[in-house]
Amino acid sequence: MTDYDYLRNLLKTRSGLMLGADKHYLVESRLLPVVRKAGLNDLAGLVLKLKSTNAESLIVEVVEAMTTNETFFFRDRIPFDHFRETIMPALIAARARERERRIRIWCAAASTGQEPYTLAICLKEMGRMLAGWHVEIVATDISMEALEKAKSGIYSQFEVQRGLPIMMLVKYFTQVGELWQLTPELRGMVQFKPFNLLSDLARLGTFDVVFCRNVLIYFDQQTKTDVLDRMARVIAPDGFLALGAAETVVGLTESFKPFTDKRGIYVPNPKGGKTSGNVINLATTRAVMAASGR
Repeated sequence: MTDYDYLRNLLKTRSGLMLGADKHYLVESRLLPVVRKAGLNDLAGLVLKLKSTNAESLIVEVVEAMTTNETFFFRDRIPFDHFRETIMPALIAARARERERRIRIWCAAASTGQEPYTLAICLKEMGRMLAGWHVEIVATDISMEALEKAKSGIYSQFEVQRGLPIMMLVKYFTQVGELWQLTPELRGMVQFKPFNLLSDLARLGTFDVVFCRNVLIYFDQQTKTDVLDRMARVIAPDGFLALGAAETVVGLTESFKPFTDKRGIYVPNPKGGKTSGNVINLATTRAVMAASGR
């Protein structure tokens, strides 16, 4: 087995990340800083050390270096429009008569926090609609370094300029020198936790909404199916799953089905039965209609 194949297998086993045979350049560019930090000469030396005993901390560094992905505020925008205009109104209508008005949201692979904070901003913008409701956002990532940055809520001028409307920047951020920090209220709306999607998802509890965007594209087909099937077991029967624009459940699992004409949004498929792609359960349909006043 070559050093590159060893690294590919290690990353797939520990994080689900699937690298093609032609990604040598990516591995080198992301792992050379790890090589230098460890006082080694090259990737061959890194692999040799990874194979030794007591290499767990180095393995974690390698996985973090390879799984840190790009993110920005209101990325692709459409899923956040669906969240604000369709998902939340449907859930509010469906749960309005419950004694405890509670909604739980999971943002998986949250990276440096822009996505869960975008969801928090969307919730704040909903105003009175959420009066009396407790909405919890749990954001997870495999990278401790990314989570530390996320918890701080501090971003550069470049980071806040990518997708964030200027009015929301002024409303929800405070300038600190050349940087921008989210208000304490917004930071307090998100709980950040280290978590690996290959782990037991039941540890996180049950959720009404799951955002797992631009993550599955890095997995092989079997891992995608496994993650989706396990996610179906932690999403409420009338809950929602949001995937990235290049991701789908079609051909991978029958645990979910597309939500009407809302691209990238899926709902649990009762009993995993085969259904038409645009069919949605009656209870959710009625909830959406009620929320929209129809």
